[in-house]
Amino acid sequence: MECNIRTVNGTVGGVIEGNCWRCRRSRAATVEVVADVVGVVEVVDVVAGAVEDLAVSPSVDDAVAFSLKFSSIRLSVHPPEMETPYPKPISSTKTRIGWIGIGVMGEAMASRLLAAGYSVTIYARTPSKALSLHSKGATLVASPYQVAQSCDVVFSMVGNPQDVRSIVLENNGVLSGLNPGGVYVDTTSSHPALAREIYKTAQLKDCWAVDAPVSGGDIGARDGKLAIFAAGDRGVVEWLSPIFEVMGKPTYMGEAGCGQSCKIANQIVVGANLMGLSEGLVFAEKAGLDGRNWRDAVREGAAGSMVMELFSERMIDKDFRPGGFAEYMVKDMGMGVDVVEESENDNLVVLPGAALGKQLFSAMVANGDGKFGTQGLISVIQRINGK
Repeated sequence: MECNIRTVNGTVGGVIEGNCWRCRRSRAATVEVVADVVGVVEVVDVVAGAVEDLAVSPSVDDAVAFSLKFSSIRLSVHPPEMETPYPKPISSTKTRIGWIGIGVMGEAMASRLLAAGYSVTIYARTPSKALSLHSKGATLVASPYQVAQSCDVVFSMVGNPQDVRSIVLENNGVLSGLNPGGVYVDTTSSHPALAREIYKTAQLKDCWAVDAPVSGGDIGARDGKLAIFAAGDRGVVEWLSPIFEVMGKPTYMGEAGCGQSCKIANQIVVGANLMGLSEGLVFAEKAGLDGRNWRDAVREGAAGSMVMELFSERMIDKDFRPGGFAEYMVKDMGMGVDVVEESENDNLVVLPGAALGKQLFSAMVANGDGKFGTQGLISVIQRINGK
């Protein structure tokens, strides 16, 4: 029996679902997949207990969607050839994108890529969280390695530098599976030194790495209006523009690590704005002013800011649902205040405002509110003032 199957996903103990371009008729019964598979899968032998009457029709070229089921089957796995390795032009119909990390930000960003027509393969530590993206056409696989093996460009949006190191550099990570010419893009707020390490490691494997953290929160991710701070090889960053522009506005920041340095500086400014906005609202209300009326009065003047536009309404309504977790601000501001590599001592700067901001966000975490959105900083100011 010879029947070639193109599958989007096959997992141990699961069902292979895909398109047969030889066999016109669909078949049904039991299946045991003996290996995790992604890509093009060829059934090379029916080992035992196979369903009978599985003749093929080699002359049939049209694809027929179906599920194959056997009691036992042996598979030969062939990872698909890359469609658009760098520098071959990116195309929404050919370029295959991988995505690791589907929290509030990651899910919104990956959703925009799916809506733009890209093929997206995802990995989630908690597969149930992938249901929404899967329903939109994303393919779910079992490891970062499998994402990288089947994609031209792999993005990540995870929690912290330790998570980035784990999914990229450790065994079964992205760089162990990425094909030559493949590109890894980290949109996590991470450490500049780690970005440089990943860039150098990718080069050794004939691959490319870009650090491209973003700013704009969940609303910017949903609406495709993120600010994207991209660094690494300029040519690769420019090559990625068609993908970046689906999610927001990219700006080239310089060599590897500069994107992360830009994001740290961004977070220092955002943290200071959140602190000022929180204190302004608490003062106004203590003075007997209506919070919204005060906000509307000052938003067009010098006090106005993107932070005010994004977060003031949520602060007033005590809506602390996260676009980005408050605990991540402790990490981000900490990288500016007190995380300096020994080789970078000359770059150490004294940032008293950022240090205070980090303390206030740390107070949120201590109060059990680390999973609140960053706009929840107002709760600390309110507690200090007896509210």
